[in-house]
Parts: sequence; structure tokens; C-alpha cells
Amino acid sequence: MSPDHHHHHHDSTGSIRIAFFLNISFALLEIVGGFWTNSMAILSDALHDLGDAFSLGLAWFFDNRSKKISDHKYSFGYRRFSLLGALVNSLVLILGSLFILSRAIPRLLNPETSNAAGMALFAVVGIAVNGAAVLRLKGGKSLNERVVTWHLLEDVLGWAAVLVVSIVLLFKDVKILDPLLSVVITLYVLYNVAKNFRKTISLFLQGVPEEVDITSLESDILSLDTVESVHHTHVWSLDGAHHVLTTHVVVENDTPRTEIVNLKCAIMELVENLDIEHTTIEVEYMGESCNLREKT
Repeated sequence: MSPDHHHHHHDSTGSIRIAFFLNISFALLEIVGGFWTNSMAILSDALHDLGDAFSLGLAWFFDNRSKKISDHKYSFGYRRFSLLGALVNSLVLILGSLFILSRAIPRLLNPETSNAAGMALFAVVGIAVNGAAVLRLKGGKSLNERVVTWHLLEDVLGWAAVLVVSIVLLFKDVKILDPLLSVVITLYVLYNVAKNFRKTISLFLQGVPEEVDITSLESDILSLDTVESVHHTHVWSLDGAHHVLTTHVVVENDTPRTEIVNLKCAIMELVENLDIEHTTIEVEYMGESCNLREKT
């Protein structure tokens, strides 16, 4: 039993596309600004933003690819391409964060003087550009969109730190503030990206989605009329937002067809709030042989 479910959602591909063009344009502007202000923080962020732009481009490609309908090659559709985009983006962001730490930590020992007024100007523009992109992607359900949002949120936080530092430097030459805030923010973002990365790996290995409790689900199915036992219930996710469910339910040998139809409908009602996109319910009679059950 595999009924189609239709979900209303925002245009994730369009949002990622806009975020990509905002990011690549501002990264190029940052390179010019970094040399103008003599700010290693801005130049480092420019390099990081170029990496982000590369990741956003991949996310755009994978998200667009994930919209393709199922065919003979990918019978479940292409949604897992979005998950692949989340994995690549997580890796790039983790590497980018480690790179920033490698540049920021030495500056704790040897801080440098920068053009504070120029830094403040670029910080305001950076917050506006990346903030607009974050708002555009806000509410994205797929892991790909969430990881991309972390890319952009990291930039917003980074520019907020640059703004605070530049304002302080306008009045007092406390050079160590720049690398210190960079380290704190990068560690914060790295922690959150690492969590998403762990979840992405779990989904790639077909782990049960966090919001689904298999034991509880089987218990609910077992409580339905005519169900004698339940086995081999599996739930895995296509992209972190759309899931797949398969389960085997055993009924009495004299259970009429109408009751089996009602049983399937009752199970569908149990899982209607779990974002299940593909459902397969295998109904077996008490005396019927099940190879899967015999292997347990």
C-alpha cells in the first residue's frame, strides 16, 4: 500500500540560488575590501565565503536534482541528492571553520592593526547581505537547507563580531578582540554543524529519524483490532524531511478482506503526522510463512 502524499513547501531551490548569488558577489567584494582595510579577518572571511559559495553552488545543484520525480533508475525519486548536498556542505564548512581557527589562534599571540572604519562599513554590508539570505532560507525543512542556513548564519555572526570589534577599535586599540571573537564564533558554529553532520551520516546509514519511536509505533499498531503481532517495522528518511515506512502485521487466518483494508487505513492514520511519503504494509496470516520473520 503506497498512497501518494502531497506537502506544501516553499521553493528551496530558488532560495538556495539567491543565497548563492548573494554569497559569491559579496565574497568577491570582500577580497577588495580586505586589501583596502588591511584586515586579515576580512581576507580570511573572503576565502571562507568563496568556499561557502562553492558549497552553495553544490547545494543548488543537488537541491534542484532532488526535485526530479522517480524513474527506473531511482525508484524512490531523487530526494537523497539533497542529503548528499548536506553532507558535502557540512564537510566544507567543518574544513573552513578549522582553517579560520588556524588563522585566528596565532593572531591571539600576534594581533595586527586594521582600518577600523573600513571594517565597520564592510561589517554592516555583510550583516545585511547574509542576513537577507538567512531570512530567505528560514523555515527550510530539508537537511540541505538547514546546513546552508548555518553557512550563512555563521557569516552573519562573523560580521557582527567584526562590527563590534571595529567599533571598539575606533575608540581603543584592543587588537586581540578580533581574533578572540573569531575563535568563539567559529567554535560555536562548528559545534552546530557537527551535530547536523552526525545526523546526516545517520540518515545516510538509514537510521530511524529522531522524531520516530519504532517501539512505540509497533505498540500502537499491535493495539489495533485484528492485529496478532507485528515484526520488521522499518522507518528511514529520504532527505531528513520525507520518510519511508515498511512493516509486517500478522492477522488471524479468517480475517476478511474488508477488515484488512480497514486495518491498513488505521495504520496510515497512526503515521499521518510522521512525514511518511512511502508506506508499505505487508499483511500476513497466522499460518503464513515469512522468510524475514524466520530469520529473526
